[in-house]
Amino acid sequence: MKLPRDIGGEDLTHLLNKYGYRVIRQTGSHMRLHAPIKGGDHHLTIPNHKPLKVGTLSGVLSDVAGYLEIDKQDLLASLFGK
Repeated sequence: MKLPRDIGGEDLTHLLNKYGYRVIRQTGSHMRLHAPIKGGDHHLTIPNHKPLKVGTLSGVLSDVAGYLEIDKQDLLASLFGK
């Protein structure tokens, strides 16, 4: 599945809420997210830009998929599937 080209940082934050990620602070245009699942804390920093660059989006999703121990394509299908 291809990465969407029109998703912003705030949109991605709302999509990641279903995996337990919550915004804990925002400094300038960057949001800091935290997920206390899987027995350890996981932190992400997502720029609040619209749209996110494809490389940035890919890196964030790879990080989330690694933490959740799922395949990146499965995560993409779950978040952006049709």
